[in-house]
Amino acid sequence: MPKARWIALCLIVSLSCLPLLAQNGGSDDLLARIRKEEKDNSQIMKTMHMLTDIYGPRLTGSPNHKNAAEWAIKQMTAWGLQNAHLEAWDFGHPGWLNERLTAHMISPIKDVLSCEVLAWTPSTRGPVRAKTYQMILPERPSQEQLTSFLTGQKAKVRGRIVMTGKHTKVPVNLNPPAKRQTDEQAQLRYGPNARPFAFPTPSPTPTPAPGAPKPLTNRQIDAQIDEFLKENGALIRVNDAAREFRQIRAFNNRTFDVTRTVPSIVMSNEDYGRISRILADGTDVTLEFDVVNRVYPDGKTSYNTVAEIPGTDKADEVIMLGGHLDSWHAATGATDNAIGCAIMMEAARILQTLGVKPRRTIRVALWSGEEQGLLGSQAYVKEHFGAFENPKPGYEKFGGYFNIDSGTGRVRGAGVFGPPEAASIMRKILEPFKDDGVVGAVASRSRNLGGSDNTSFSQAGLPGIGMGQDPIEYNSHTWHTNLDTYERILEDDVKKDAVTVAWSVYQLAMRDDLLPRFAKDAMPPLPPPTPAESAPTPIPQPKASPKRVKKAA
Repeated sequence: MPKARWIALCLIVSLSCLPLLAQNGGSDDLLARIRKEEKDNSQIMKTMHMLTDIYGPRLTGSPNHKNAAEWAIKQMTAWGLQNAHLEAWDFGHPGWLNERLTAHMISPIKDVLSCEVLAWTPSTRGPVRAKTYQMILPERPSQEQLTSFLTGQKAKVRGRIVMTGKHTKVPVNLNPPAKRQTDEQAQLRYGPNARPFAFPTPSPTPTPAPGAPKPLTNRQIDAQIDEFLKENGALIRVNDAAREFRQIRAFNNRTFDVTRTVPSIVMSNEDYGRISRILADGTDVTLEFDVVNRVYPDGKTSYNTVAEIPGTDKADEVIMLGGHLDSWHAATGATDNAIGCAIMMEAARILQTLGVKPRRTIRVALWSGEEQGLLGSQAYVKEHFGAFENPKPGYEKFGGYFNIDSGTGRVRGAGVFGPPEAASIMRKILEPFKDDGVVGAVASRSRNLGGSDNTSFSQAGLPGIGMGQDPIEYNSHTWHTNLDTYERILEDDVKKDAVTVAWSVYQLAMRDDLLPRFAKDAMPPLPPPTPAESAPTPIPQPKASPKRVKKAA
């Protein structure tokens, strides 16, 4: 072969290999391109604005959540992701939305009160103005003691706004938690010699004296108080938020049935304390509330939001990334967990924009029902993969699920359900981010359900990967509170998180082999079920993907 033709042929072969080399998962060029795309063209804060300011709060079953999910489908489709659709699952409860709340002290002082409505409780019938009665409950009562106490309260609660319980004294915190982990702390949690993570030990429950009646649980007491107030003509129930700096966590009536309780309010600890002290002086306090709540029967069907980048030679194998789109209703759900969804959407957008061709399919999932017990992700895993004890055809084709759900901080490491080899692979993948404070990865054997949606996968025996972040203000201020808004997001942190996730997901999508799993004889056993556990039910999905696409109106 003439020399010129030989050189030309070599050049052609070399050029044809460049796209493959740029996407082979180990290229410095690809990481540089990911970083540059996020630096120059980030959409993450725009996504945050839409999910929080426009569609928040996003309570499961509410029209806000459905509208946010449909917007996400429309947006991911516009970015070029494929098979974008909503997957229905049976929430089993109606949707609920608070449309209006005003709260005032009328006498002996006029002032505005800081409050939130308890979800799945009814409206008032227009503005309600009445004297306030504070019902001080006995400590850890038995059933007999609670029944006796409530019998003596019947006449006192009728026609009144009832504050249930004494005021909680919240001490001044002289040692507030740090907003970032030190490098040493991150090493202890995610480094090669990590210590097993332990949740804080709860305060021990006092042991009853021998022969003493068994005390009721807080949940049992709460349910009986709801029934008692409704049956005896109380107008409104008011609970103490019991948190500092006017933080309020307002969850839900556990029956999800608005007919089984009176309108219910969670009041800031500061306002609750002020009213308690005035009442203790022997002075009457008149309050006024106007609450408008709406129930949505079609909320019994909720939706997970799904889109993907199709794979090539291993397209039937799947790598997933996601966060939960639902939120509580006291704020717009920014750190919990619109930001997790925005990071994952952004990671997928970056890869789609760069035109990479992953070997495995990369699938984004934005869950609903997380706040009610990881219900949406449980339904999805049950429908698509099954479990180690009862696998479905897709079970062996699953390669890992990345989850973010702990606020706005930088990713510092990852927990991987699987044998030590799986964590070693993730540790190697995360090495390029050492300068961003990412330490590594640790293996987990826990199949306990809880924390966030990655444990729905881990419980099934699949590689759930929880990305651990700096705490910032998450557990101390924003988690489930009325302070959880767009303003609490650290833009630089979350942009770095999107880069880290995009790179990590792509690496797993390009490996020759899936992440190692526990051998059959080494799979940790399922924990014993708790009496309250009930599996959510997926709703059968249409087969043809075009019919599954839901677009925003």
